Amino acid sequence: MSFLKKLKEKITGTNESVTEKFKEGLSKTRNQFTSRVNDLVARFREVDEEFFEELEELLLQADVGFETVMELIDQLKLEVQRKNIKDTAGIQSVISEKLVEIYKAGEELDNNLNIQEDGLTVVLLVGVNGVGKTTTIGKLAARLTAEGKTVMLAAGDTFRAGAIDQLVVWGERAGVEVIRQSEGSDPAAVMYDAIRAAKNRKVDVLICDTAGRLQNKVNLMKELEKVHRVISKEVEGAPHEVLLTLDATTGQNALVQAQTFKDATNVTGIVLTKLDGTAKGGIVLAIRSKLNIPVKFVGLGEGVDDLQPFDPEKYVYGLFADGLEQEENDTDK
Repeated sequence: MSFLKKLKEKITGTNESVTEKFKEGLSKTRNQFTSRVNDLVARFREVDEEFFEELEELLLQADVGFETVMELIDQLKLEVQRKNIKDTAGIQSVISEKLVEIYKAGEELDNNLNIQEDGLTVVLLVGVNGVGKTTTIGKLAARLTAEGKTVMLAAGDTFRAGAIDQLVVWGERAGVEVIRQSEGSDPAAVMYDAIRAAKNRKVDVLICDTAGRLQNKVNLMKELEKVHRVISKEVEGAPHEVLLTLDATTGQNALVQAQTFKDATNVTGIVLTKLDGTAKGGIVLAIRSKLNIPVKFVGLGEGVDDLQPFDPEKYVYGLFADGLEQEENDTDK
């Protein structure tokens, strides 16, 4: 049985609607990437050096990242040699297996949110303007509320016009309270008020918004350090999560942003938004390889429930679902 078939059997029994979300959310990348792999397989009957060169180019165009692509190609060559694979039939299954292995390789990364069982959990959301940070906060609040947690939001982005009002709208949608001050207020003061309110109301999770545009990296670091200092002083061990929101449609630019924020604060996880809106969904693998930070959530659509915990196996299945269907059709003939 091929790896893709095993993968489908493994994940189908878990949550079919979530599996389908990954399949639908990655359709742009799959249509662009997998269809071209299919064309490649049709043109090359033999797995030779020229085949690998063209495959390498396809992977780079999907924003998988140079280091990851080189590692993948090297592993594929070894696997082809080890199994004495001569033709290109079923090569997608081998590629998918290696992608899962590469994502899981190295230091073990925890994809789960660090929720405190006793006491307040503080989650800090960071990221530049326009990446979907406020929307992510609203969807995360709705998700945690549906799981039975009491949630409160802190409107810490006091610099961007309309940011506070936008968060209030999401708070109303999710049915959670938003602690805010006037536009231009000190974000650290908002955090202080929010923590006090969350403690008084015995809230389970406080999700904090932060400014996304400051003049330079030094200002960004100082602001985040100040917010971090206030939070850690008021709640031991907090913030328990610092989630960096990145827009998948920006491709390699997202990596540059990630490095900047990683230097500025202790990022514990990535939320990759708009994965459904890009043909370069390979950026997930580039982030894992380059930054060694877990992708904790991915945005697979506009709906409140389209923010999903990241699962590397469902992700790879979403990339290669069409190839599996083709494989199954070929078997039935």
